[in-house]
Amino acid sequence: MVTVNLVPLGKEILARRNSPLIDILHELGVEFPCGGKGTCGKCKVRLLDGEIKTDAFHRKRLDELNLAPDWRLACLSTCQSDLVLEVGQYETIIQADESDFEFNSGDGLGVAVDLGTTTLVAQLLDLQTAKVLAVETALNPQSQYGSDLISRLESALSDGADALKMMIREKIGEMIGRMVDGRTEKLERIVIVGNTVMQHFFCGSDIKPLSFYPFESPDLGLKRFTSDDLGWKDICRDISFYPSIGNFVGSDILAGIMATGMHEREEFSVLIDLGTNGEIVIGNQTQLLCASTAAGPAFEGARISMGMLAITGAISSVESGPDGWVCKIIGNTDPKGICGSGLIDAVAELLHGGYLGEHGEILDGDQEVRLAGAVVLTQTDIQEFLLAKAAIAAGLEILMNRLSIQPEDISSVYIAGAFGNYINLNNLHQTGMLGFYSDSMHKLGNTALIGAKMFLFSDPSATSSILQMTSHISLESEPLFQDVYINHMRFISINSV
Repeated sequence: MVTVNLVPLGKEILARRNSPLIDILHELGVEFPCGGKGTCGKCKVRLLDGEIKTDAFHRKRLDELNLAPDWRLACLSTCQSDLVLEVGQYETIIQADESDFEFNSGDGLGVAVDLGTTTLVAQLLDLQTAKVLAVETALNPQSQYGSDLISRLESALSDGADALKMMIREKIGEMIGRMVDGRTEKLERIVIVGNTVMQHFFCGSDIKPLSFYPFESPDLGLKRFTSDDLGWKDICRDISFYPSIGNFVGSDILAGIMATGMHEREEFSVLIDLGTNGEIVIGNQTQLLCASTAAGPAFEGARISMGMLAITGAISSVESGPDGWVCKIIGNTDPKGICGSGLIDAVAELLHGGYLGEHGEILDGDQEVRLAGAVVLTQTDIQEFLLAKAAIAAGLEILMNRLSIQPEDISSVYIAGAFGNYINLNNLHQTGMLGFYSDSMHKLGNTALIGAKMFLFSDPSATSSILQMTSHISLESEPLFQDVYINHMRFISINSV
């Protein structure tokens, strides 16, 4: 056995000699966006003491990243001796929920689980009062196979499907076990929601249809399990993973519809989750249309040069001050990169200050803008933002055209997810991503978890009416999508409101 000391975290971990460092650090929130292939360089750690030998590929990557000899890539390293490593104080923001909602009292306890690509949240409820009795949060352990869904799908196709399934089942089982440990009340129900890929991983469904065009899976429906089915101790006989709406619109969005109540109102509403897939839902009590867009990678840092998740060290907001940019850093530490909310702020401030042209070009001729410390926003980053912004704006326009409505016909716009909680709504409007006035936009937080809790108090068949009135639109098959998308690949002068 060897000891691995992490500074400035102040953590000491006991590990088997020659254990992969990725297995140790991913639990602490260290990102492995490329799935441990050594290609992204975002898992770098500084070797303060001990020995980590490097092979030719590892040394080549360190040279390409211009890292000094005392740096290593965690995904290519093993614990060959006692180690002291400098690791930033990683802390992922995981959003739980304490919202009130209407319910019909039941007996015993229930658990609601939001199975996210990056994070997991589980809440234990008293079904008599709907009071939250316990909360468990964790990082999705599958992140060691990549922070994005594509990397994980590739791993699953390379004989990793069973490992991904067992990994997430075991983690959620542990979380639920801790919440119910020592309680005498019976756990009556467990409801799980998540995106379509997470549903397939957890349920052991065939992921091949989601990996190749036209990305249509026949296995989107409700899945029911017992504890024995999942390898959990006998804690519950009624476990449901709720159905997905479409190929890349999962039960987390179904739960979001339930949480907003948009399916019960006469006026039109919009639900937007700017996370992994950039899901959009528009409609009212007559009809709901939904779609997914390729916006998530930019807002989750995957295609931004210094992009990162909303963790310690990330620039989460940017304002223009008299002496330059004023940046808020998560954790009040030195800036290491920029997360999605900071990216939106930075682009909005650059637009407002006249630094960017119509097509996102930096007007002073430089190829980057320095924000704070060593963190910069490059010309390529701004182009990536434009791609994401155009995807969301085009998706909204296509769905509104389908319903023959205009932005002024929308009474409420709900921004969902932990990421959405940190977004400056005025800046969303300023960039032209959302053509709605900020007084119609509302941050609702973790709508997936809210909806999952509401599902605990109703029969699974209650979602049938929502599914029947909801149509999934494949944007890439829309005849006008490319024209609409290209039209939004520019910044239009919009007054801040």
